[in-house]
Amino acid sequence: MSAVAVPADNSQNDERNRLSSFWLPTGGITPKDGAGKDSHALLVRAGFLRQAHSGIFHMLPLGLRVQEKLEHLIDKHMRSIGASKVSLSSISSEELWQRTGRLEGKELLRLKDRSNSGLLLGPTHEEEITELVRSAVKSYKELPLRLYQVSRKYRDELRPRQGLLRAKEFLMKDLYTFDHLESEALETYKSVRQAYVNILADLKLPYLVADADSGSIGGDTSHEYHFISAKGEDTVFQCDVCDYTANEEVAQPRDLHLTPEDSQPGPIIVWKAISKDRSTLVEAHAMLPPSDHQPSEPADRINLHAVKSLSPELDTSIDETSGVTPEQVWDGAGKTRLVLADANIHAFRDQLAFEQTVTSAVPDDAPTTFHYLTRDDADATAKAKYTSLRALQHGSPCPSCASGRVAAHRAVEVGHTFHLGTRYSAPLALTVQDPSGHPSLVHMGCHGIGVSRMLAAVADALADAKGLNWPRVVAPFEVVIVPAGEKFVAKGEPEKVYDGLVLGGVDAVLDDREGLGLGWKLGDADLVGVSVVVVLGKAWREGRKVEVQCRRLGVREDVVVEKLGDFVAELLGRL
Repeated sequence: MSAVAVPADNSQNDERNRLSSFWLPTGGITPKDGAGKDSHALLVRAGFLRQAHSGIFHMLPLGLRVQEKLEHLIDKHMRSIGASKVSLSSISSEELWQRTGRLEGKELLRLKDRSNSGLLLGPTHEEEITELVRSAVKSYKELPLRLYQVSRKYRDELRPRQGLLRAKEFLMKDLYTFDHLESEALETYKSVRQAYVNILADLKLPYLVADADSGSIGGDTSHEYHFISAKGEDTVFQCDVCDYTANEEVAQPRDLHLTPEDSQPGPIIVWKAISKDRSTLVEAHAMLPPSDHQPSEPADRINLHAVKSLSPELDTSIDETSGVTPEQVWDGAGKTRLVLADANIHAFRDQLAFEQTVTSAVPDDAPTTFHYLTRDDADATAKAKYTSLRALQHGSPCPSCASGRVAAHRAVEVGHTFHLGTRYSAPLALTVQDPSGHPSLVHMGCHGIGVSRMLAAVADALADAKGLNWPRVVAPFEVVIVPAGEKFVAKGEPEKVYDGLVLGGVDAVLDDREGLGLGWKLGDADLVGVSVVVVLGKAWREGRKVEVQCRRLGVREDVVVEKLGDFVAELLGRL
């Protein structure tokens, strides 16, 4: 950017961004409640949003500016992969969700109209987009197709918390891809993953891309995109040597491969729980390495995600740490028992007389079923994605390489990509005519970014004791011009500085609010998180210099106005 030009004075031009005509309700909660780095409290104090009801928020002008910039960033990268933008209704049909087997979700917000139609507010749009494409696309020649939207989604959240990070209403970008062949769909998946990486790279914040579980969405391949944060509800493991990164839901420790031929059995830990209907006692048995004798609670060493994948109706709120033991709730009379054991126990089953030992500990009238994890991928009943019931832990050897160790990070998920295959096209009969004239199921992908959640996560990543900070690409304003008052600055001069920066492509705002002191305005700029502050004060009157401040970079320097454009551009380029 060249030096700031000084155009003709046009101080009454209403097209300028002026805080005097911008609703900026800073405050709203006490400084005590919003002290320090509580980013949600800072978003409220700084006038970005207000809570309307539990888990429901109103976005105010500053928050909307950040949200729209996030959308613009997403739009840019969706266009790079040839995606077209649509806007689907938030209302969906229960009948469609019944056909895909997803209607019984507890977090669905249901609606009834005067005709008693079965409707719901969509938490996502796989069913509706599949039905739309089914009605419009008939031939493989019309594929590939990529459609996305940025829209409000709804979830009957049991316990809304942490502001926008876990809300009942949220803004999400959802992209849906449609391909003729699975090989083409997998190539599409790779291109979407790269687009997501590019979006996160533009924010210039550390991020993790982790192998993930597909959950209720479905499909057999998925990845999550995270910001590291103490507020995160996910645990992500990352190797310090190789590129292994995985959510704890799918992370497994390095396979011990213990066999009676070449090793001794290790100690066995047992964790117990009970089914939700209280009829089945579930025991998870896991073998530790032979040298591992460190004392610890079984609940800390057992992979509960693996256990729940084998026993989905498990009530994990009742275990040895809850004060009431599962055996006390179960009592054994006329009920059943399920024993889950990992692949290493399976290898030593006969040597340890495992089944005889385990069954001797319960009443004879409580039949026991044994379910072993094995390394045989053909054993579909053993959920072959898990071979161990041990949990991966911080500092454990990397499951993927010989020399690495994994670190456990708390993280906030901001995006998720899924390769769906025919998960939705099959039940909803989305087919196209293939080259031979026969119907062929379409291969799909769905890919989400939580826009409102990302806003909160970015705020949390950069907030400090003085207020919010933002990456340049989504900052509510890049520069604020703050005149110290008529004693130092003549009428029309702040506008000239503003106009020069704007002509150079800077998103600037003029703090021309009356009745507020310079110190108050500077504190407000810190709270809001404007990237760069330009002060016209004593140095301006004496030598046409401005004081340029950038809190994130630790910059505070007087700059002559002729060099202001280049100086500001260099700072913004680093944010």
